[in-house]
Amino acid sequence: MNSANNQDQPHRSANRVDSFRHAFAGWGYMLRTQRNSWIHSFFTIAVIVVGLWLRLNAVEWATLIIVIGLVWTAEFINTAIEAIVDLASPDLHPLAKVGKDVGAAAVLLSAGTAVIVGLLVLGPPLFEKVWTWIMRMGL
Repeated sequence: MNSANNQDQPHRSANRVDSFRHAFAGWGYMLRTQRNSWIHSFFTIAVIVVGLWLRLNAVEWATLIIVIGLVWTAEFINTAIEAIVDLASPDLHPLAKVGKDVGAAAVLLSAGTAVIVGLLVLGPPLFEKVWTWIMRMGL
């Protein structure tokens, strides 16, 4: 698409750098306005720290990164849905509620999936490491 067409469509990014700038602005909006993004941030960091401590292998890391990405993606999409619904329907409307509730359900489903995967991947080596530590301490 040439630059003349971009002037006709002011909502399009002029180049890739602008696209990334807009994406990071969206991420910043999430962190500034969505309380759940701080919960996701905490658990993302906690899982990464525990994974490093346990010295996970590449497949385990890939699995965790996929579910971390799944949760963040669901949260981003949910936030976008909420913003669009608020714009389109500033007054309370039953269908606006359905849209927001379904978006929230997607986040809940992805977070639940992440917890299960996290327990499957981190649980056994974490239990083994903690159990070994307890036995060494004579507790």
